[in-house]
Amino acid sequence: MDVRYRAIRNMNNKMIVIDGIDGSGKGVQTRRLHRALVQAGYSALLTREPGGSPAAEEIRKLLVEGAPEKWDSTAELLLMYAARRSHLTDTIWPALKRGDWIVSDRFADSSRAFQGIAGDLGLDLVEKIHQIAVGEFQPDLVLILDIPETIALERANLRGGRENRFEKKGEQYHQKVRHAFLQIAKSNQILYQLVSADHSIDEVTGNIFSILNQRFKLSLELDPEVE
Repeated sequence: MDVRYRAIRNMNNKMIVIDGIDGSGKGVQTRRLHRALVQAGYSALLTREPGGSPAAEEIRKLLVEGAPEKWDSTAELLLMYAARRSHLTDTIWPALKRGDWIVSDRFADSSRAFQGIAGDLGLDLVEKIHQIAVGEFQPDLVLILDIPETIALERANLRGGRENRFEKKGEQYHQKVRHAFLQIAKSNQILYQLVSADHSIDEVTGNIFSILNQRFKLSLELDPEVE
């Protein structure tokens, strides 16, 4: 375990990750969760991957913009973990040490799903890189938003903008990503909670808050004004 991270888990703060395929609603749900934690009186940090630190945000631009064939899966994986290492050392570990709760839009399971399974690198290779960059650290809870890839891609394409490199890989690729996340969710039913995202935004938020309230003895309430 990284020396900077020792003893952090003795505190009551937690790291919550919301992950899933592109277009599953991670952005709005992480914002709502972060806002609810702050309103409940907790010091909380909202972050994302790839990104979450100045250096990692520079790498994000390389990864999410441009043509799909710009990077192969191996290059993507190495860039992702370079960004993740910066995210951990510059943002996540210092925030946890301060006592902040962390709410992250994506974390390491995206690499397992996108590059390891859908990208055909295999989970063994991903785990080797993961151990070098991350070690034994893991979030306290990963909520995986599940939705049919056809609906998710429609949502993602409606967003527009330049950050659409992965969306350009097409429906078949994202079907593999969805199945990869379902596989990951089954691997550890304590760490992972599967949440159906094929409902209204408020319903999904309510389900997420119910999970967290039960797991961590919280009293989070829905604020529909947060989008």
